[in-house]
Amino acid sequence: MHDVAKRAGVSAKTVSRVFNDDPHVTEETRRRVKSAIQDLKYVPNMLARTFRQGRPTVIGIAVPDVADPFFAAVAKEIEMAARERDMAIVVTSLGDDPSLERSIIETTLRQQVGALIIAPIAADQSYLSHLQDNLPIVFIDRAPMKLSADYFVEDDFGGGFDATRHLIGHGHRRIAFVADSTDIPTTRLRLEGYRAAHAQEGIETDEAIIALGSRNADAAAQASLDLLGLQNPPTAIFSSNSRFSVGVFPALRSVNRSDIALVSFGDFPMAAVLQPSVSVIDQNPKHVGRVAAERAFARIANPARRYRRKNVLPVQLIERESCRSGQLFPVPLDGPGSLAVVRGGSGEAP
Repeated sequence: MHDVAKRAGVSAKTVSRVFNDDPHVTEETRRRVKSAIQDLKYVPNMLARTFRQGRPTVIGIAVPDVADPFFAAVAKEIEMAARERDMAIVVTSLGDDPSLERSIIETTLRQQVGALIIAPIAADQSYLSHLQDNLPIVFIDRAPMKLSADYFVEDDFGGGFDATRHLIGHGHRRIAFVADSTDIPTTRLRLEGYRAAHAQEGIETDEAIIALGSRNADAAAQASLDLLGLQNPPTAIFSSNSRFSVGVFPALRSVNRSDIALVSFGDFPMAAVLQPSVSVIDQNPKHVGRVAAERAFARIANPARRYRRKNVLPVQLIERESCRSGQLFPVPLDGPGSLAVVRGGSGEAP
């Protein structure tokens, strides 16, 4: 900054005023300063600026996979909220190896972030406890383990229950569950909701059509094809996350199985315009990102205040065409779980 000031023939304070769009700087002075900046290719040191102003300028975001449609949307909304406050974000992927979480987070924190918003993958976040007095930390999607902190999670159990109950309501009795691992809290709760819906309707859960172990969309696609190859295959699939759904849907189409119903936990790009369009449990990632960002900003503004609250955000079933694949139409009978399946072409239940 002093080099810019010397070249423009002004003080360093005047250079700072130009950067901050101070209206009291004359146009001629502003022109000289901007010309010097361009000539010297000067870029402000944001870290030094943070120390001078005494306020953070960067929010750190750590999620399992920045390419996941849900987490991408969450990060985008946090970025929008940060931009409204003249702040920036730094985003990192944690991957799927829990043993790497701590080192990745510590590397992110070296960027001098003013707050951290994290969707954890490990079973222990106590390594962050010594930072809580000086660093606002907000967890999203998954609750922290061995640490008391603010967190915002979706109603995973309720969403799993609603998705399964909806498919049952369309006459399905063999509903497959395609997921990663029950070591992941969100998956475990969605599976519990799936089981609870079966139990409420008096339907026995068949463990043979609960396919765990997928790590990506390709693996989920193969798991779906394997399920269809069973002697008694499912008539519907509940995909545990949007990342897997991106693989499951084309897998079904590749073997011309439009008769297999599909519900995805999590909306994803193109889901509404595919043929058939995909029914989803909408997690509203924009809302998740916004409330997490607002909590982080509130902690920055009032560092002495401690929230450390559990916040469960509602999810919503968006019914599209995929849960009606094969034109399965339910007819209510007497008693819970009593549904007859009528196959027809009129598009209406008789």
